[in-house]
Amino acid sequence: MTISSSFQRPRLLILGCGDVGMRLLPLVRARFRVFAVTSNAERCAELRAAGAVPVIADLDRPASLKRLAGLADWVVHMAPPPSEGGIDTRTRNLCAVLPAGARMVYISTTGVYGDCGGALIDETRTVAPRNARAQRRVDAERVLRAWATRSGARLAILRVPGIYARDRLPLRRLEQGTPALLAAEDVFTNHIHADDLARIVALALYRTLPGRIYHAVDDTHMKMADYFDTVADAFGMARPPRVARSQLVASVSPMLLSFMSESRRMSNRRIKEELGVRLRHPQVGPAVAAMALVK
Repeated sequence: MTISSSFQRPRLLILGCGDVGMRLLPLVRARFRVFAVTSNAERCAELRAAGAVPVIADLDRPASLKRLAGLADWVVHMAPPPSEGGIDTRTRNLCAVLPAGARMVYISTTGVYGDCGGALIDETRTVAPRNARAQRRVDAERVLRAWATRSGARLAILRVPGIYARDRLPLRRLEQGTPALLAAEDVFTNHIHADDLARIVALALYRTLPGRIYHAVDDTHMKMADYFDTVADAFGMARPPRVARSQLVASVSPMLLSFMSESRRMSNRRIKEELGVRLRHPQVGPAVAAMALVK
């Protein structure tokens, strides 16, 4: 009896298969039998149509994760931590069912570095999270490193900045006229196109060194208000007004203010030299201009 070729392929498990995960699927489904975890049964048809086998499970309900035990030796973990607390209970629950010797790519955040005063940093920089969201990401990274060490797993951590795409631009913010910071008080922000991030994840599955951290960022070194201006100009919208930080406190949410209080520039040398990444969208400006032409 001939065994179906789909069962001869290695199995890949994707957790947090949202926008980037859906962009990843076409890059991996020919080489893997892909299983995508969702807690929403209504997404099953969408995932099947994209080439994945849906698995109903919830990282907040450990009992539901038993079906994941031994399911796949390759894992992409893109699920965010819980919205509250100081630890990532979801990653802890996941590690309890992962097989020994697995290969994982974990999607973390550049927010783990906190404010770097605009300095250009590489992956050797010590983490210094300044808010609970980033602290939970640091906790997840530590938990995964411990799991990889004791189980002989091969782990890559991608620290990801602001993700953009045609449907992930700050157009609503521009429509609302939300102010930005004066140039003298503005912060450097970092970016990656969603398609480029999906390709980096795919390359990291095969090419990562064990326990390696990578900055999944493009070549752009741009301040935040300049990014808003770039999007506004491309789409024929008014640029946001610029105000002092003291005035901004009363105009934006605490979460947005925290993003506007951390300045850093990220080196991406490692993804290029070790993973062989060739960015399709190395600079935000030309990418956004091209998006504005798509109706």
